[in-house]
Amino acid sequence: MDKNIAAAWDSARILIVGDVMLDRYWFGEVNRISPEAPVPVVRVERKEERLGGAANVARNTASLGAQTALLGVTGDDEPARVMESMLGEMGIRSHLNRDPGISTIVKLRVIGRQQQLVRIDFEEAPTDTVLRDKLTQFNSLVADYDVIIFSDYAKGGLVNVAEMIATASKLGKRILVDPKGDDFARYAGASVLTPNKSELVRIVGQWKNEEDLTARAQKLRAELNLEALLLTRSEEGMSLYREGEVTHFPTMAREVFDVSGAGDTVIGTLAVMLGAGASLVDAVTMANRAGGIVVGKLGTATVTREELLAG
Repeated sequence: MDKNIAAAWDSARILIVGDVMLDRYWFGEVNRISPEAPVPVVRVERKEERLGGAANVARNTASLGAQTALLGVTGDDEPARVMESMLGEMGIRSHLNRDPGISTIVKLRVIGRQQQLVRIDFEEAPTDTVLRDKLTQFNSLVADYDVIIFSDYAKGGLVNVAEMIATASKLGKRILVDPKGDDFARYAGASVLTPNKSELVRIVGQWKNEEDLTARAQKLRAELNLEALLLTRSEEGMSLYREGEVTHFPTMAREVFDVSGAGDTVIGTLAVMLGAGASLVDAVTMANRAGGIVVGKLGTATVTREELLAG
């Protein structure tokens, strides 16, 4: 990789918009089965809190040194205050709209013997008033950033994504989308979409072979007027579909320990590379490497500049 690109990571300006959440981990020992039901009893010994969802994407771009801002909706509660504090510690510009009518999204994972035993989700969709405020705020922020990431977790924070993409597109911004749901039409006009296999199957149907996959992916790319579609394929690596060509990237994972948040790392690294002036192929190459590193870590993790540049 061009060393000038890595040196320019600090100057990349990234705005992440989407569903923000707080990931909580309770770690403990499992020594017996409950007498009340056939489930393990976990004696909690340690707790951890990490930024999740779109906030984890921001955590990834900030860990690579990029100038990072995050726009999202939270409740007006303790998890929101924890999130604000964590974002501040990482130097991430926080634009979190507090919605007193909902609770901040929290995913609580209980870990025993290095295995996730249960996940408990707390979530509510944001109100229309707060979403309108978020759209207004997006319109005032977007001009100041090079790359815009829309991190969609289907939690209701991106109902206005089509309008946001149109605004960013008019300003000539690079627009990356981590999509969700059964309708990708609202992402039309973005630069790059980054679905995984199961997400793409929901949109284009099950493919029979590589040739069939290419035809379906290219048809979708053309219909949505995308610069590229980047399919993340787990152990099969990644495939980048651009007009008239396909580029395959073999998996870089040495050991898969936990895939939580791997997509956040991929799109975050892609954005930092593009914001630093890298070509799309070089950016995907580095994002693929980052994804291979992060799946070897427990939980929603990040990669460091040093890990990436060590290759």
